[in-house]
Amino acid sequence: MKFQTAGVIGAGAWGTALAQVCARAGLRTILQAREPEVVESIAARRENEAFLPGVRLEPGVSATGDLADLAGCELILAVPPAQHMRATLEAFRPHWRSGVPVVLCSKGVERGSLALMTDVAQQVLPAAPIAVLSGPSFAAEVARGLPTAVTLACADTALGEDLMQALSAPHFRPYLADDLIGAEVGGAVKNVLAIACGVSEGMKLGRSAHAALITRGFVEMTRLGVALGGQAETVAGLCGLGDLVLTCSSPQSRNMSLGLALGEGQTLQQALAGKRSVAEGMESAPAVRALADALGVDMPICCAVDRLLRAEITALQAIDQLLSRPLKAENA
Repeated sequence: MKFQTAGVIGAGAWGTALAQVCARAGLRTILQAREPEVVESIAARRENEAFLPGVRLEPGVSATGDLADLAGCELILAVPPAQHMRATLEAFRPHWRSGVPVVLCSKGVERGSLALMTDVAQQVLPAAPIAVLSGPSFAAEVARGLPTAVTLACADTALGEDLMQALSAPHFRPYLADDLIGAEVGGAVKNVLAIACGVSEGMKLGRSAHAALITRGFVEMTRLGVALGGQAETVAGLCGLGDLVLTCSSPQSRNMSLGLALGEGQTLQQALAGKRSVAEGMESAPAVRALADALGVDMPICCAVDRLLRAEITALQAIDQLLSRPLKAENA
């Protein structure tokens, strides 16, 4: 299957960066935005001033506010916030053509249903070929063409290879996997863990605490992935460990930035004030905790983050509770 056109649903920072990737890969790319000012900004000044300022967009990227304009595209990348994936795909469903692959590029667990994004897509577009793109990637860096490697997970190997070729661009390298669950869990859980690492930074707990949170957080991520039917090897790759290390190591991450503010003593409302972009970890934390509870998976760090966001405990109480848990073997 050879692709010549791509439609990107969602013109936030990550959707805009992926539109850049598609255009650099030689695809004629239509970027759909809900916000009229984003469409106008791209058309008039070749820049998404609202969500990705300072990055000039490739000539192959055009913008629209109408999902119907994506009806002719041969490949769809779905990049709305995770909690809006269902509504977005339902709105797109009348315009989807049989056989057109949908690559899911949002990271999270749907609140209420506790569904992964692949579950949501299969419920809304049951006949659509589905793939997942996830990995360590800051939107601004990808959009500027800095070197990036990601996981592209697809159960259909032939389709996955075609998608890998189609989305491979200068300085953007996809690696193929067949484990969609593992790829999704890594992307969803790392956002919650990044909040925890941000809290640690904000409280000035030191690099040792930061390393411990990443390492024990990776254990939690792997537990959940395996419990859902994913492969530990997938979670240990770019879409899990790689993304975790990136997101937990820089305030450029919206999730770590949120945790940093909380650790410095701000309330959740203060930390979110004036922010236009979504910190997916805040939205996914309750669903990740509920999913872990339903499966009997021990995820104390993610649970502590959810309780902190709900104002059930303070940041100091969260740290104290994690450190006072019963002692155990590391691999237990």
